[in-house]
Amino acid sequence: MEEVIWHYKTFDLLTSKELYKIIQLRAEVFVIEQECLYQDCDGKDLICGHIWATIDEEIAAYARIVPKGISYEHEPSIGRVISNQKFRGFGLGKQLMTNSIQVIENQFKTSSIRISAQSYLKDFYSSFGFEQVSDEYLEDNIPHIEMLRK
Repeated sequence: MEEVIWHYKTFDLLTSKELYKIIQLRAEVFVIEQECLYQDCDGKDLICGHIWATIDEEIAAYARIVPKGISYEHEPSIGRVISNQKFRGFGLGKQLMTNSIQVIENQFKTSSIRISAQSYLKDFYSSFGFEQVSDEYLEDNIPHIEMLRK
């Protein structure tokens, strides 16, 4: 595997090409692969941070860093967590979560993070200190649970 380069930018600093590639990968994973028809551009991107890994200028993994008060009243969040199908199995998802948590701890001075996790990924998120704090619910017809890291 080629060198992995990590990036973090606020929306205003994204180039049009970076934004296009991010939206393209989100559509590939959520709309095509997971067959989830929903409005991806929800207005939150404008006020979020964006973290991603590139390999040979192709986005390999991505997440959105959501400030507190946007998705959840008291905690920041990590959302739109995805990995490019082409680069799965190399541990990039773990690196993405580790880096996302680090960004939140540095930027927001808190280790408390709340997420809406696809239920089948409960063990993955638990490995980063997240605990289930809700019953299972459907979000865009996919089973989810709310999880909190303190």
